[in-house]
Amino acid sequence: MMHRRQLLALAAAALGGGKAPAAGAPILTRVETALGSFVIAVDPTVAPRTVANYLAYVDGGLLDRSSVYRIVTLANQPPDTRYKIEVVQWGINLQDDKASPFPPIPHESTRDTGLLHLDGTVSMARSAPGTAAGEFFICVGDQPELDYGGLRNPDGQGFAAFGRVTQGREVVRALHAQGKAQQFLDKPIPISRVSRV
Repeated sequence: MMHRRQLLALAAAALGGGKAPAAGAPILTRVETALGSFVIAVDPTVAPRTVANYLAYVDGGLLDRSSVYRIVTLANQPPDTRYKIEVVQWGINLQDDKASPFPPIPHESTRDTGLLHLDGTVSMARSAPGTAAGEFFICVGDQPELDYGGLRNPDGQGFAAFGRVTQGREVVRALHAQGKAQQFLDKPIPISRVSRV
């Protein structure tokens, strides 16, 4: 386990201390789950703060031994939910009384990045804008109500999309098929490792 000082150094490097990749050159990461692996492509030139945050968690090994812990399906949302979504949520899943390893990041909305919540989009889980840290979700099908101006979240700011599943979409769908009557899983699905490809 890395010390906090080392983790903060990694975060600082990811947030601007290192050489930026060429524009349009995606960075690939592989997420290895109990049901198979999938690859996420991110572009730091499009959503720089959000991508830097994600890569700090990846490079720090903080997503190793994490889990898929919430699966939202059409069936497990209350019947009166006006704007239903379908997502697979994963990451470090900290308890409410635990601080995240890195500070929460500023909100990069889809209005600013131009990224949309399409099938396979990877985005930040959050409560209020500026609270996202080490918890992520993947869209299953297009989810426009999660974009800026969408009505899933009452603040209208949407969620911060930052990447896309480019390989292993079938694994994401297999994970989504594990959805239960309750969104939060009694037995989260293990993620053994998340690393750069």
